[in-house]
Amino acid sequence: MRHALPALVAALMLAACGDKPAEKKGAPPALITTTQVGTTALEISERTLGTLNAVKDPTISAEVAGKVVKIAVRSGEPVVRGQLLARIDPTDARHQASADAGEIARLNALLAQQERLLARQGELVQKNFISKNALDDVTAQRDALQSQLASAEARAGLSRRNVGKTEVVAPFDGVIEVQVASTGDYVKLGDPLFRFVANDRLRADLPFPESAAPRIRVGMPVRLLSPLAPETPIDAVVEDIRPTVGEVNRAINVIARLENPGALKGGGSVDAAVITGRKESAVVVPEQSVVLRPAGKVVYLIVDGKAQQQVVEVGSKQRGMIEITAGLKGGETVALDGAGFLSNGAAVNVKETAKTTASPVGEQKPQ
Repeated sequence: MRHALPALVAALMLAACGDKPAEKKGAPPALITTTQVGTTALEISERTLGTLNAVKDPTISAEVAGKVVKIAVRSGEPVVRGQLLARIDPTDARHQASADAGEIARLNALLAQQERLLARQGELVQKNFISKNALDDVTAQRDALQSQLASAEARAGLSRRNVGKTEVVAPFDGVIEVQVASTGDYVKLGDPLFRFVANDRLRADLPFPESAAPRIRVGMPVRLLSPLAPETPIDAVVEDIRPTVGEVNRAINVIARLENPGALKGGGSVDAAVITGRKESAVVVPEQSVVLRPAGKVVYLIVDGKAQQQVVEVGSKQRGMIEITAGLKGGETVALDGAGFLSNGAAVNVKETAKTTASPVGEQKPQ
């Protein structure tokens, strides 16, 4: 036993010395796809989120006082021009129209009598039976009756119109947004009866920061995209730029008017791009090729199976492509899928090469 123990210890030490630690292997190459930096015609635009409002959205009010005896439509109901919306009791208006018509008849009778008297007085003046002053008095009375008759006819015209105003009708095709009055209400002149809206023509209110004011002008094209019609861009034009800056949001308000293609509604939101210019040969890459690093925004050039970090400056975005304003010239091969996992000098394994496609400006949609 005394000789066996040292031999066992020696054998264990030799075995331990014979075992070498496994050498660490390098990280495997990152699996990526690549794309080629391309050039294309690119719109220069200012983008914002705006609101649609109906151009025609009047409040229909009572034009005569009286009791509402009929409500013919309800909120949300579409109506056509001239359709009856409500009726106000016409009794008082009709009585007034009858009284004015009677006054006209009375004055016509008096005027006819005065004309006959004037004719007789004229004959007597010619025969020197009466003085010319008497004829002048009769003439003045005739002229006064003519003036009274003209005033009475004007009042009668107003009375007849007031009878017509007891029938409240739609001024144009549209939709009853809110019914304000109800049957039995007594309304005064100017009291609201309905809020009416027509969505056939809309106004887009587009707020932009003050810094964008020098770049936006009346007449510039606008491209709109609504959640109600996400696949259908709508073309419009800047029609007005409000001369003041908003007190609350410190923004300029740009107005664009458009014909409603059918799906849009007043009060809805809209993504808007005011096209301020165009670059015929802009350098672009897919958005996922540009990643953020401590050095700034970078792309990874793929050279000899390795990623080389390249700092870039970017411009506008359109349809998944982003403009490179500095750092690339076009034609370079850059990482696409997997770019966010790369570092400078990392080995890469290219799975496939994607092709950069440039869309014509007219097909681009606001984002």
